[in-house]
Amino acid sequence: MSNISLIIEERPANIGNFMVGRLLPFRDKRMVGPFAFIDHMGPAAMSDHENLDVPPHPHIGLSTLTFLFEGEIEHKDSLGNDVIIKPGQVNWMTSGSGIAHSERTPEYLRHTDKMLHGLQIWVALPKALEQMEPEFFHVDDAEIPSWEQNNVNIKLIAGEAFGKKSPVPVYCPLYFIEIKSTTRQKLKIGDNLFGESALYILEGGIESDGHLFEPRLILIANDAKLCEFTMLENTTVYIFGGNPFPEERFIYWNFVASDKELIEKAKQNWLDRKFKPVPGETEFVPLPNQNPYQKK
Repeated sequence: MSNISLIIEERPANIGNFMVGRLLPFRDKRMVGPFAFIDHMGPAAMSDHENLDVPPHPHIGLSTLTFLFEGEIEHKDSLGNDVIIKPGQVNWMTSGSGIAHSERTPEYLRHTDKMLHGLQIWVALPKALEQMEPEFFHVDDAEIPSWEQNNVNIKLIAGEAFGKKSPVPVYCPLYFIEIKSTTRQKLKIGDNLFGESALYILEGGIESDGHLFEPRLILIANDAKLCEFTMLENTTVYIFGGNPFPEERFIYWNFVASDKELIEKAKQNWLDRKFKPVPGETEFVPLPNQNPYQKK
């Protein structure tokens, strides 16, 4: 019997002036463990007059994880942080009761040709921490556990797995793992995983249960403990998951919560400009006119 319960393809989505491939949420699978949202940005070749510009927008009830393969993004938030995100680094922002941030091409790259490629991820917070004080952490590539095992390169970007722990300060049991191989390799890693688990193919391909799967797909496992597959040459995959929450999570725009009243309050606070402003920013993203809690 196949260990793949669901296959999710990227769907195009617009995040302002930039198109991305949306992976989660999906109508038949809203979350994988605590992971509530994943966008694949690019790869996009941007000319000297094209830039990423996402003005200040709010979040509640989640942590955002930005992980770049190519390019740079300037992150500014209402806590006063102003950081350039570069490839291999982890940008981890926990919104808790509320935070606003902007994402833009850095000034020194705005008049040059450049590339942008990466993942943007939301991890929902446990119910007891949904209203915690917002926090921000930036972790350099050199601080992230990385090793070679069974002829593949493994990086533990966030969480715990393989007896190792990432310095990224997560708030529930989870894992986000990069696996790269230049040669054909068979992997059996289920003993290192727990909870719900999914595999995203960035490049190359994998074989599982006699089927070939190519890039821009998420494969949802029936049982994380049975995670076994063959990586083709020059393949990069990301394994993510963890223990699911006992309560349902509702998503409206950039707000995630176990209680719709928290979302309604956040909507009103954004309309009333009660979120702390982002220093140096004058623009903002207006509250969208969309159906409440619409499935995407």
